[in-house]
Amino acid sequence: MATKPQRTTTSTRIVVPGAHSMVTLLGSSDELLRIIEASLHCDIHVRGNEITLNGPADEVELATRLFEELVALLDHGDVLNADAVRRSLAMLRQETDERPAEVLSLNILSSRGRTIRPKTLNQKRYVDAIDAHTIIFGIGPAGTGKTYLAMAKAVQALQAKQVNRIILTRPAVEAGERLGFLPGTLNEKIDPYLRPLYDALHDMVDPESIPRLLASGVIEVAPLAFMRGRSINDSFIVLDEAQNTSPEQMKMFLTRLGFGSKMVVTGDVTQVDLPAGMRSGLRVVQEILDGINDVHFCQLTSHDVVRHKLVGDIVDAYARYDALAANAPAPAKKTAAKRKPSRGH
Repeated sequence: MATKPQRTTTSTRIVVPGAHSMVTLLGSSDELLRIIEASLHCDIHVRGNEITLNGPADEVELATRLFEELVALLDHGDVLNADAVRRSLAMLRQETDERPAEVLSLNILSSRGRTIRPKTLNQKRYVDAIDAHTIIFGIGPAGTGKTYLAMAKAVQALQAKQVNRIILTRPAVEAGERLGFLPGTLNEKIDPYLRPLYDALHDMVDPESIPRLLASGVIEVAPLAFMRGRSINDSFIVLDEAQNTSPEQMKMFLTRLGFGSKMVVTGDVTQVDLPAGMRSGLRVVQEILDGINDVHFCQLTSHDVVRHKLVGDIVDAYARYDALAANAPAPAKKTAAKRKPSRGH
């Protein structure tokens, strides 16, 4: 009977630089250390500023790289937390060239005491693509930061005077309601559809300056229909909820691109709210624009969800359900049984 090959075991020692407190590295009451121990299959012993690792060679190597990345984050002036530890480990398991410390310490925008930065490898690649290309599509489920990061890059570009204005737009389509059934004036009808963009804007720009920027046209928040007939120059344009555009609306939007402008299109092809039978412009645009230079498509997944962990689990559960439903055999059509003619007595 064949026996399983034994995994090679090894031991290594890490000396944490004296500039860093072990509490900042391992967490208060060793909270972060316990997360690391639960995630890796090796023994971790801490004495003073020395960490000794024993176990399978591949796990010890992974643990060594993880501690190196966490120390590098501390060198950048970051404060470690459970999320940073889990995300660093997830990136290391992907075995890519990008270092977790470089991803998690990339500052896009600092505003009102908080810093906006990518939290996953795909988010970092998405942000890099926005820098490198003119038209960028960010496609992925809810909570992956595709719109939030695009808006942060827009504000960053405005502050750096790379563009003269920001235009944020959405199609005014939502499941279950049409504009005509909503109360109020046209602006009051439209406002609920644009409210998420205003909310994100308040996180990134001094709220007191927003009315002035809106009034002067430096920032414009408008429904997609307002884009028709325009040629937009020197602007950073973000189209959100693009899965709710028709192919014709998507073409109309993309052809608004003027000189010195950049476009970011975001959406989730699993949450289309268009009327039955209408195709989503976001679903077909990748086939249409495939191979065109300076157009880039970024795919984000449930692993890039930066909301509550449960959101990622919900996205995965719906994906499994949709896959099963797509492969399920169609129910057999019932045929009405012919009634036998009744006999008279």
